[in-house]
Amino acid sequence: MSALNKAFEWITKIAYLNLLWLGFTILGLIVFGLFPATAATFTVARKWMTGYPDVAIFKTFWKAFNQSLLQSNLLGYLMVGIAYILYLDFLFITLVQNDYIMLFTIPFIFISILFALTALYIFPVYVYFEMKFFQIIKSAFFIMILNPMPTLIMCLGSFGIIFILWQFQGLALFFSLSLLAVALMMPAIKAFDKVQKKKLYNKNQTLSDF
Repeated sequence: MSALNKAFEWITKIAYLNLLWLGFTILGLIVFGLFPATAATFTVARKWMTGYPDVAIFKTFWKAFNQSLLQSNLLGYLMVGIAYILYLDFLFITLVQNDYIMLFTIPFIFISILFALTALYIFPVYVYFEMKFFQIIKSAFFIMILNPMPTLIMCLGSFGIIFILWQFQGLALFFSLSLLAVALMMPAIKAFDKVQKKKLYNKNQTLSDF
């Protein structure tokens, strides 16, 4: 019975966190609120995954939201900009009728995969390490490269959650970004622990070997 109560407790926490994410995203008129709310959601998930299951959710979320207003938006919209450029490249490759265009297909796919996998680490790295803007991007890329198994788990977890939410779309109100944040933070922290044990990182710096 205690295990069932514990499960309901976590379901409630994750649902509450997702509602905070949605609420603060809307509060920031989406354009200004989406990425700070996302960073705050990952911050709470990091607390949970690092041994603080009873952390004050709203207080932690609110503090992280305010502290990340600028940098999280810069990070988020940089990633959106890159994704849009890749989308335009995709349209160019698929719509232009030219045999030579096909030569760009493999490099395009390779770059797109690297970008997508790096993007999985952006917010986990941002909320876990104290780094400057470009250090976050650089570190997310190298951690992804150095940790194929956690990266694979992150991909499978993300696809699994997205598939379930697609099948049961009503759940998205309570279990979308918050559930994804937990699913990404767990393997990400494993990857962070691995590189820290190798002394590639410390808590306040980027990869020391690169």
